[in-house]
Order: sequence, then structure tokens, then C-alpha cells
Amino acid sequence: MHLTQLTQTIIGRKNSLFGEDLEKKRDALNGAIRDSRVLVIGGAGTIGGAFIKKMLQYGTPSCLCIVDMSENGLAELTRDLRSTPHLLLPAVYLTYPVDYGSSIFGKILLRYGPFDIVANFAAHKHVRSEKDALSIEAMLENNVLKTKRLLDLLTPFPPRHFFCVSTDKAANPANVMGASKKLMEEVIRSYSDLFPVTTARFANVLFSNGSLPDGFLRRIALRQPLSLPTDVRRYFVSAEEAGEICLFACLLGTSGDIFFPVLDKKWDVRSFDFIAEQILRHVGREPQYFDSEEAARQSALLLETDTRHYPVHIFQSDTSGEKLCEEFYDAQDTIDTQSYPSLGIIKNTPRKTPTDITLLVEQIESFFIKENIDKQAVIAFLSQLLPSFQHTETHKNLDARM
Repeated sequence: MHLTQLTQTIIGRKNSLFGEDLEKKRDALNGAIRDSRVLVIGGAGTIGGAFIKKMLQYGTPSCLCIVDMSENGLAELTRDLRSTPHLLLPAVYLTYPVDYGSSIFGKILLRYGPFDIVANFAAHKHVRSEKDALSIEAMLENNVLKTKRLLDLLTPFPPRHFFCVSTDKAANPANVMGASKKLMEEVIRSYSDLFPVTTARFANVLFSNGSLPDGFLRRIALRQPLSLPTDVRRYFVSAEEAGEICLFACLLGTSGDIFFPVLDKKWDVRSFDFIAEQILRHVGREPQYFDSEEAARQSALLLETDTRHYPVHIFQSDTSGEKLCEEFYDAQDTIDTQSYPSLGIIKNTPRKTPTDITLLVEQIESFFIKENIDKQAVIAFLSQLLPSFQHTETHKNLDARM
């Protein structure tokens, strides 16, 4: 369970944070996975793919069905799985590039279900994806409404394990993405008496698709400048660790549990300028800082002659919904930090009834029927649904940055 050298340098550990706990539970994991029928939604993404690879290291299901809207992502995932030594795929291995909210997805459930294990990783995950009322509506549709429909589809033939990925930003949410995931948690927990449901909040996944560190690698490959906020600090886990957290929560959690990694505020928090410096040193470069995007772009034109430096545009974060520091739970949550040294579990969180959730969904659907809704109205509406939602609007969005 050794992490790659660059990941080790950035995260500050050589081995997985959860490796020891996982090995202790190997037999339990194998028993839960072996000969099971497994459905993974959003499996072509970074975390979904890591979950699948980790699951196959502990047991072989009888059927593995993977649904993801990315056709290219599914193709690459399959190549990766079939090319990984000592990884045994089940005889029934299916991939479908479809939306899990579509009618075709319902046909997949009817044809290949019922499933013993259902893990949902399909989500809007970026704060940048909440720039206006339309983008927020799409986020709530994907993160909340489709989750409710999925659970309703599964209820007649309930799985032994249901997992849906959340985020640290659901704790005291300051942005719409975090609020949507907080609502998603409320939705799935309302089904906890019908079948086991669990979720996990975790830190930023280093080099996950679409993340800023992943963007650093892509910018360097294209010989383009890096751009980063200097005042934002985040917890990070590797993609492998993210898959492990989800495996733990999905297969070993008690219905209603919310898992999170136990990380140290002093030792495990990283700034983006630190990450950029480590990546650049890894490729034999040193950062050269600019406070202007244009100056950084112009400097990038000289990379052929200046083989030592690399342009980095730096700025102070001023976009809507940014939390400068991360947290995994609220002050009123009941926390279990004794079951696993590396994992905490939020227990006994108050749960809404199925009737409450049906009303919640109806409120969201009715709200967006209105015409010409602006973002301010959406924020006010979400604040009514979630009293803990504290959003600061700066009228600036990450799409306006390099």
C-alpha cells in the first residue's frame, strides 16, 4: 500500500493512512464482497475507480456493473482494471455510459438486479459549478433529486449495502456544493430503516480529475503557467486512500454512519503553493511568482530558454463560497473515534422521516419551476432548508480565473 513518491512528498506519509485498519478487516471485507452483485454509479471518476480497484483487491464479486456518463472514462477504467496484475474481474463485467437518472438506467436495474452492494459516486463536486441559478439547479438535481429517485428504485429489492459519497464541505456548509451534499446526507439517512445506508466525508483527493493539483500537472504538460490561491489550506488524501475510506464506510459501517479521516490540523494541512513547489521540483523546476495572469502567460513563452524557472500566478481567494479551512463534523455531532485509529464516525445524527424528505424534494422541484430565478433567491431558499448554511456572495467565480 505504498503511495507514489510525489504523493508521499506532498501528503507527508509513505503508506496509506488506512492500510493497517483495512488489513485487520480483510476477512470481513472478503466475506461482504465475494460472490456479491455490485453496482457502482460514477465508477469512472477518480474516487469511484479507486473504490472499484480497492474492492477487487479484497474479494471478487459475481457481477460488477459500472455506470458513468463518461464513455471515455469507462474505457480507460476497463483498460486499467484488466491491465493491473493480480486483479481478478468477475465473469459478469458490465459498463454503461448512461445517466443514472435516465430511463435506461432503470432498465439496467431490472435486467441485472437486484444488487447486493450499490455505491454511488455520481456528483457535482466543484464549487465553481454554482455560478448562477441554472448551474445550482443542475447541482441539486444531480446531488439530491436523483439520489432520492435512486433510493426509491432500490427500495423494492433493497441492497445489503448502500453508499453515497459526500464531502467535508457538508459540515457547516459555506457553499452550495456543500449544502447540496448536506441535503443528500439527509435524503439517504431517511432510508436507513429500510436498508443499510452509509456515506463518507473526506479531504481533497490529491490529483483527482478536475482538482487544482491535477490541473498543475496538465498545465505543465502544456507548458502553461500555474495559478493558485496562497491563503487556502486543505487536507489531502491520495486517490487510493479515498477509495479505502469509501470501502470501509460502504461495507463495514452501521446504517446512518458518516465516516471521515482522522487528520491532524498541524501536520496534515497543505497549501496550494506548497503543492505547486513540490510538483515543480519533481520535474526539475523552481517556481517564479507573478501577481498578474498576463505576466505569468508571457513568462511561459520563455520556458524553452529558461529551463530552471516556471511561472506561477498567485492571488488571494475572493470567490464565492470558499472555506479557508476544512472541518468534518459539526459541534453537535456525536463522534466515534475509538472504533478505528485512522477513521472517525459521525453517529446517531438526527434523521428526517421519508415523509419529510418527500416534502423536501417537492419544495426543491416547485421552487425551480419559477421563471427568471436569480442566484440570490436560490441562496435564500437553501438557507431556509438548511439553517446551518452560511453563504458569502462575492459575485466572483472560479471560471473567471486562469
